[in-house]
Amino acid sequence: MEPSDLPGLALIQVLGAQDALAFIRGRDSSHARVEKEMTSVLSAAGCERWAGLSEVLTRWRPRLVDVAPERDLATVARLHGRLLVPEDPQWPPALEDLELAAPIALWCRGSLTALPAQARCISVVGSRDSTSYGANVSAEIASTLVQHGFTVISGGAYGIDAHAHRGALSASRQPSRQPSPQQALLEPRLEQTAKPGLAGTNAVSGGYRPAEDVPPTIAVMAGGVDRFYPSGNEDLLRTIAERGLVVSEVPPGTNPTRYRFLQRNRLIAALSSVTVVVEARWRSGALNTAHHAEALSRLVGAVPGSVYSANSAGCHRLLKEGSAVCVTDAADIAELAGGIGEHLSTEPYVEAALHDGLGTSDLLLLDALPLHSATTLEKLCVVAGLSAATVLSGLARLEVLGLAERLGGGWKRSRRS
Repeated sequence: MEPSDLPGLALIQVLGAQDALAFIRGRDSSHARVEKEMTSVLSAAGCERWAGLSEVLTRWRPRLVDVAPERDLATVARLHGRLLVPEDPQWPPALEDLELAAPIALWCRGSLTALPAQARCISVVGSRDSTSYGANVSAEIASTLVQHGFTVISGGAYGIDAHAHRGALSASRQPSRQPSPQQALLEPRLEQTAKPGLAGTNAVSGGYRPAEDVPPTIAVMAGGVDRFYPSGNEDLLRTIAERGLVVSEVPPGTNPTRYRFLQRNRLIAALSSVTVVVEARWRSGALNTAHHAEALSRLVGAVPGSVYSANSAGCHRLLKEGSAVCVTDAADIAELAGGIGEHLSTEPYVEAALHDGLGTSDLLLLDALPLHSATTLEKLCVVAGLSAATVLSGLARLEVLGLAERLGGGWKRSRRS
């Protein structure tokens, strides 16, 4: 059955996985009790109408010839992976939020088969036809998040997905390489001296280096883990399998389809605490991931772009509709992912201007003072439109602040102002 096939998932919930397969393999075209219980499960999941047990059996039974669990398990074992089922201790609890639409299993390929906790996972998604702006932002955000212990989840596609994966891998530790003494000495200094930028490495306060048993990035695939798709990203996906994790809910040998891509997006959203859309067109598939995240009560962030860029129209749409929070760097994203008081970003220091804190009358008086020659009290009253008493008291305050000075029998602005 296809991912999110609700009648099939309802049958598994009623009978269990083994008995459900045995029932499909049997000759019964219907079963009143099973159909009644399935209807109850589907109704509780919000599916009020369905075709009936007899109809769905005609969909499933032609596919029985392709069911070969021993072959699929042997394939994933050969790829140094494993099959995760809900009964496994490593099964991610975050998938339970999908309720009936939760996957029945996860095929995992990689050196690390344990998925991190949802609180430490952030998905970065966007358009396949990304611009240089989107490529730079997604790579820098992913790199900074990994440096501070987060795992970046994406879909392994071209564009934003690929740049997010590459950024995450660039910040991760090589599995068999130890840092040199010079690198060990430089790392603390880099943390202190990194310059702030769009997604600077000093953006997240209280950061730490990722542990070696935490995958820097996870690629959630629409097809089997034995088939790297798209083919242009084969080297990238192979590197993710070596240093991170490649995950799919469909067995090895399964081809990716448009429907499976859309259903894959719900897993990306469910596994993450925050979903970030870097670039997306008005009808981009990345918006589908954002809507899944919103439906699961996950936080959604959107990176703003140029109002002239069609690649940012979807991000602006999310912000306009209130579905997403505006984020510009890894600090904003980490703050969304953390609890109250965690990962707070530091505001950049800006030196106060000399006229900050002045009242309205003092500002009017400061504007009325000439810069090069002195003027009289009477002229100041006329130019500023203030009374003599207000002008006198204001001049005293400005003189104390070093913004005005006496010159002969008049007043002028000081050079500081």
